[in-house]
Amino acid sequence: MFAGALALFTVGKAQSQEQPLTKEQIEAKKKAAAEEKAKLPKPYHPEANAEADIKNAVALAKKEHKNVLIQAGGNWCIWCLRFNDYVQKTPDLKELVDKNYVYYHLNWSPENKNEKIFSGYGNPGEKFGYPVFMVLDENGKLIHTQDSSVLEEGSGYSLSKVKAFFELWKPKTS
Repeated sequence: MFAGALALFTVGKAQSQEQPLTKEQIEAKKKAAAEEKAKLPKPYHPEANAEADIKNAVALAKKEHKNVLIQAGGNWCIWCLRFNDYVQKTPDLKELVDKNYVYYHLNWSPENKNEKIFSGYGNPGEKFGYPVFMVLDENGKLIHTQDSSVLEEGSGYSLSKVKAFFELWKPKTS
């Protein structure tokens, strides 16, 4: 027991004594992130009428017996862009989303914070950061808010965790 605690303390101590990044390393990381961001699709539209778009998404969901998956974030957010790209390029996830959800990207950016929409959903971005996901049923009722950080793995997302999230909140078949 004591040896295990000592080993944990030693590992924790070793991790806390890592050398801080140099200016050059920080700049290299920033440059790599900017290059990655530039290559990824930009699904958010600050100029969009989010209220009308969500209303239309709910109408389509009702017609097709799907739920609405709102991914809130912005084109400024590398994790938001990574998630969208991951879903679009992972056949299992894309099929699961296309079959069960109307997928909408709700913009939050300095140009358009969509404050009225976000306040109607309890301002989840303030609590969880971005991206944050909101699942609406086919009637437009919020049935779940998902913190995206629990879906992450390394510098991307976990296939099993994302798939489980989509499976859990897909419409219930009668």
